[in-house]
Amino acid sequence: MTDTTPTTQPDIMSGTTLGATTLPDRRLIRVAGEDVRGFLQGLVTQDVIGLAPDHPRWAGLLTPQGKALFDFILWADGDAVLIDAEAAQAEGLARRLAIYRLRRAITIDPVADLAVHWSKAAEGRPDDPRLAELGKRWLAPAGEVTTGWTAHRLSLGVTEGVGELGSGETLWLECNARELNGVSFTKGCYVGQENTARMHHRSKVNRRLVVVPLAEAGDRTRARYPALGLMVEHRRVEALGDALRPAWLEQALQAPGSE
Repeated sequence: MTDTTPTTQPDIMSGTTLGATTLPDRRLIRVAGEDVRGFLQGLVTQDVIGLAPDHPRWAGLLTPQGKALFDFILWADGDAVLIDAEAAQAEGLARRLAIYRLRRAITIDPVADLAVHWSKAAEGRPDDPRLAELGKRWLAPAGEVTTGWTAHRLSLGVTEGVGELGSGETLWLECNARELNGVSFTKGCYVGQENTARMHHRSKVNRRLVVVPLAEAGDRTRARYPALGLMVEHRRVEALGDALRPAWLEQALQAPGSE
């Protein structure tokens, strides 16, 4: 798996020259208004109160049973919060958040003037909150579209999006949220918290989403990437077989009391 060498363009935010970095399959949603962090704090898996500039956090919005509906990255934006979401699911996520809003004075709007950017290396940019090896991630006006992100992400065993995680199909900890910094166990209640906390305290995660070499699709298969020779499957931990086992996953599987 190799990246196409990108052309260069000026980075509008810093004036420096970077390669093509815009991720076209991401969209931003701004959530703002009265006690917006308290609003999100009671919904998502990560601590929103402690969200700081340039220190984004990966989070999920779950079913009451603790299964992933949406995953996204949260960014501080003054008193507001920006949600870095899968483009195809951004409208659905906004509608879901609006259901919980009720009569609160909170706005949930798409952001047209910023895009999500990624590079394997970009000095001074924030690390991806899931895994530093994923590279750098930041927000800036849209530029030239990058390539290589999906291949790089899958090579590190990291899954994301409804196509891989499913919608209401996979328990959040089976999405490797504990290992990839997608959940706070000290923040208090949120939708799906009870089952997620129970699994964590019992160290009982029986299945995992894993990246495996491409083969015929089966009942465990979530997504296939023929051009990359890879696919994503939902496997029992005792049957990971030929799954990629990056260091973060290997460490989790070998931890005392795990699974």
